[in-house]
Amino acid sequence: MRLYGFHAVREALRARRRPLHRLLLREGPRRPGAAELARLAEDAGVPTSWEPESALARGLPQGVPTQGFVLECGPLPDLGLDELLAAGKPGSRLVVLLDAVEDPQNVGAILRVADAAGATGLVMANRRSPPLGAAVARASAGALEWLPVVHVVNLPRTLRSAREQGFWLLGLDPEGEPLFSVPDRVWEGDLVLALGAEGRGLRPGVAKQLDHRLQIPMEGRVASLNVSTAAAVGLFEARRRRDARSQRG
Repeated sequence: MRLYGFHAVREALRARRRPLHRLLLREGPRRPGAAELARLAEDAGVPTSWEPESALARGLPQGVPTQGFVLECGPLPDLGLDELLAAGKPGSRLVVLLDAVEDPQNVGAILRVADAAGATGLVMANRRSPPLGAAVARASAGALEWLPVVHVVNLPRTLRSAREQGFWLLGLDPEGEPLFSVPDRVWEGDLVLALGAEGRGLRPGVAKQLDHRLQIPMEGRVASLNVSTAAAVGLFEARRRRDARSQRG
């Protein structure tokens, strides 16, 4: 596997969660950030070589912006659902569940938002989900290297397992309760926030498992938000409610 772009490569070198084989830097004038990546690679025991752009682009889709940084590496480690649900501080866990979100750019953007909002992990199905490759890594600005991701066979069964382990199950749905006016108790405890694909939304089998379906109130003329934007609204509302509760003591 080859990761490309400054942020994706830097976070992989910092996190060291995957096998790291070789750092490739574009030869010629030194680009901003090259010295930092070379230092991180040295600290991690990863060899570095300076190569022409043609060598960096080898094996990548035509025209991808490597920015002069490519990392040859292995996949991220597999993680089990029970391990993910147990991660983090009890009572404040926040897990994102994606239902048939297939676009790598959206998945990467959601990973970036989830990491920023303090989520403890992300769950997605084996089918109808993009591979966690270079496109997702770059779109996540490196958040993929830090936020645990679990693939599962059956999302409704996964939600039932989360409920059995004490999680409260929420989902964003245009037909749900207004997001900003639901009682604070809805946001208490360990949470799963489910997000559906644009256009289709949450599938019935997933929506049926939820304790609360929440809509984002909108006043404009456009019917819906991009799923990564909706994720940002929902996740930071969860963060806001929890922060307010902790300040109240």
